[in-house]
Amino acid sequence: MALLEALVIFVVGYVSGTVTRWFAGLAAIFALLLAILGLAAPGWFLNLLDPVLTFYEGNELLFLSGFLFAIAHRERGE
Repeated sequence: MALLEALVIFVVGYVSGTVTRWFAGLAAIFALLLAILGLAAPGWFLNLLDPVLTFYEGNELLFLSGFLFAIAHRERGE
């Protein structure tokens, strides 16, 4: 894996973690509603995500490290 690919995957994980930290409550409620309505993962959505998932296949740990780093990050007000 090239350094640029590793940086891109880490940054995407970091951004995903930051967004998750911001919108975790709303995302949980939305996911619960989708699961109750039976719309959690329609086929067209999975087809849309297939190219993205193919890119990240094998790089899960790098993505996860960026994701967890962003979630654990705490802003310090000075």
